[in-house]
Amino acid sequence: MIICKTISLLKLQLNLIKEKQLSIGFVPTMGALHEGHLSLVRASISQNDCTVCSIFVNPTQFNNQEDYNKYPNTITHDIYQLELAGCSILFLPDVEEIYPEGILSNKKYNLDYLETVLEGKFRPNHFQGVCQIVEKLLVIVEPNQLFLGQKDYQQCMVIEKLIELMDKKREIELEIIPTIREKTGLAMSSRNARLNETEKENATAIFKAMVHIKNYLNEKNFDELEKEANELLQKNGFEKIDYIKICNASDLQEVHSRKSNQKLVVLIAGFLNGVRLIDNMQLI
Repeated sequence: MIICKTISLLKLQLNLIKEKQLSIGFVPTMGALHEGHLSLVRASISQNDCTVCSIFVNPTQFNNQEDYNKYPNTITHDIYQLELAGCSILFLPDVEEIYPEGILSNKKYNLDYLETVLEGKFRPNHFQGVCQIVEKLLVIVEPNQLFLGQKDYQQCMVIEKLIELMDKKREIELEIIPTIREKTGLAMSSRNARLNETEKENATAIFKAMVHIKNYLNEKNFDELEKEANELLQKNGFEKIDYIKICNASDLQEVHSRKSNQKLVVLIAGFLNGVRLIDNMQLI
């Protein structure tokens, strides 16, 4: 695996690949890699000649400086895991390399209602920061395929919108890979590293709440199900719950009753001992 810490070195390597007309898959991450990330890398390897993974903790998408400062750093382990997985190139830039003129930007991405609901509502400007870094990375890498995890359901929709907005030299195919879970049902997340074993067990309440909603979807009204899920999280130590919403799977518009053949998704975000966890589950 080749490690590139500068854009110029990365582009030099990518130009050699493009000259051979080889396909490029791209997996952007913020490090602290787990099996969920590695499933994206393996999916890319299975479909492309070259797989590029980036590790960059992007400061512009954090609403809380303390959260940014506490983000796990396991770079030695990450490199080892990527080498084992068969990743071709790791892009490992620092903040100055990505933002040589500073992190402030006047660019505004038109994300419509996606920026006003769920994550957009509770994390103002978060998705603007996500779009800022993902656009920069896509312009640098120019991949054929972009691989994202379904755990970040709304973010996947935002990046799909971003790709539509971009002036691209080549079409980028977005591949969404299913969420990888622990045996307990807890969605794998870099933030889980900030939880002790008892807290990890309590965190499984998110999965249990979603399963409860799915099991009783046809028997109870949605408001009641969301209330019961909220109570389950509170009983397991969640001190703050940003949202528990049943939404249309295609546009994240909140729904209050089921219509025939309508695809739904439940999305949850809450804090456990100061760690913000998110998850989702498709219901139909």
